[in-house]
Amino acid sequence: MDYRRLFLAALLSFGFLFAWEKFFPSAPPATTAAAGPEAAAAASSSPKAPAGGATRVEVATPLAPVEPLADTEERKIKIETRDASVELSNRGAEITSYVLKNHQLSKGGGLELVRRRVRGAYPYGFVGARGGDHPLAQKLFVVERSEKEGAERIKFTFRGPEGVVEKDFTFRPDGLFDVAVSGRSPRPWSLVVGPGLRDLTKDEYESRFERRTGIYFAAGAAEDLDPKSTAESVEIGATGAGWFGLGDQYFFAAAIPREGLEKATYAPVLLTQGEGGVETTPLPKKDDLRPDQKKLPRDFLLVLTPKAERLEISSYWGAKEYDRLASFPFHLEKAVRLGTFGFLALPLLKGLQWLHANGIPNYGWAIVLMTTLLKLVLLPLTHKSTLSMRKMQGLNPRVQALREKWRPKMRDKQGRPNLEAQRKMNEEVMALYKSEGVNPAGGCLPLLLQMPIFFAFYQVLSSAVELRNAPWIAWIQDLSARDPYFVLPLVMGATQVLQMRMTPMGGDPIQRRLFQLMPIFMTVLFLNFPSGLVLYWLTNNVLTIIQQAAYNKFAPLEEAEATSTPSRRKEK
Repeated sequence: MDYRRLFLAALLSFGFLFAWEKFFPSAPPATTAAAGPEAAAAASSSPKAPAGGATRVEVATPLAPVEPLADTEERKIKIETRDASVELSNRGAEITSYVLKNHQLSKGGGLELVRRRVRGAYPYGFVGARGGDHPLAQKLFVVERSEKEGAERIKFTFRGPEGVVEKDFTFRPDGLFDVAVSGRSPRPWSLVVGPGLRDLTKDEYESRFERRTGIYFAAGAAEDLDPKSTAESVEIGATGAGWFGLGDQYFFAAAIPREGLEKATYAPVLLTQGEGGVETTPLPKKDDLRPDQKKLPRDFLLVLTPKAERLEISSYWGAKEYDRLASFPFHLEKAVRLGTFGFLALPLLKGLQWLHANGIPNYGWAIVLMTTLLKLVLLPLTHKSTLSMRKMQGLNPRVQALREKWRPKMRDKQGRPNLEAQRKMNEEVMALYKSEGVNPAGGCLPLLLQMPIFFAFYQVLSSAVELRNAPWIAWIQDLSARDPYFVLPLVMGATQVLQMRMTPMGGDPIQRRLFQLMPIFMTVLFLNFPSGLVLYWLTNNVLTIIQQAAYNKFAPLEEAEATSTPSRRKEK
């Protein structure tokens, strides 16, 4: 098999996909932008605002005197659901902790989705209409707790000069929870989600596989916002929108509007790590960014602004588990980003899950088996490609002889290219291919047809939450993380070298040298890849080596040349 063509096809495919994502990203709808969360709502009108609506202007309006109602001390309220341990505080009536029971940290214990912070409101806490501080965020609410039909309700109430407010959290048996707020305040209020999710390490912030996004569903499609490339706040009207959320590679928090939402604002912020957590700073304009700020990680605050005095939303906080998200009637499964070839990636994801649930309890071995099954399914294509490549290899001496014959005529006496000679040489080469029944594209086309499947499985393995903290063997205890000792990528590189040595190489010496360097390039590329991805590529390499060994043993190149080129046999 001519692996030069395989590697060239792979490189071209990688390059095409990366270039497409870079230069032709999914275009988000038109937005109203302002520089930072404090200015996010400063515009007087917006093309994304609900029909007939206008952005509120934050003006303090004194309330009529009311009978005060407030608690005298801060209280923590703990809720246990099927999936999570939740903690709320009566200071600001907000969620201070949301620990997933079924997703563990590598050091043990449940996974905390609420990012610690030095200051600022916690999820579903009060902020000003422009995203700044609001006095209600520091008030001590009175708490009432009740239960009905398996749902647990926490009601927070406050009355004072800062406002007259009720906020209800209802934790439902299906894993969602509802937030309902009714309130009048001298200063218009909004609710905040974020910044981002989880406490990430420095390596996770810098890893290209830990992708942090703002994500929303509108007009039948999910759209991503990248905090690294979003320079200004983005406002999205609630009309026609299904949900708004924040996500990372494996986890997701969504706010699903039910009543009273005017708009959602994604405000990019800089994150500074402090002793008690992160501190957020509104992202300055590009020209105002200091050199040290350019290196800071970025994320989003998601600000939910009501139309008037009441806001109701439902919310999901948890893993990007496709089947579970699809069980809700809100298209939450669109948050699982399966890439350009999602129509292929989804069946592959379900196949991997099925193998794991039906006799392969180790996801590492499930990847090995899935890769083997894919290889078998694609065997007719690879066989056809191999035969075509071997025919091309058999004809290579005759093609080179034709090129040598025409080489002196390729340029005229002045050194200019002789286009007519080049045309005639190409005609003779194509005539040779035609006489021997060889299609020059026959080797590459089947390989290119396989590429979407390979890329789809690649996307599955890089985004499947099932691989997080999933062990394989010995030192590989997390298939979503890189090999800590780089053993797997180095073995993968060795298999690339073996493939190259098993494959006869002819043609241009520079091209040969380029493809001989390919194993080094691939090894360096895969050093920091998640172990599950490296295992997939290694398995595919081993299977390809076995296939090539079979061809070399049962149909050596000389034999293949003799049996596949009848006119060549006559010459001999």
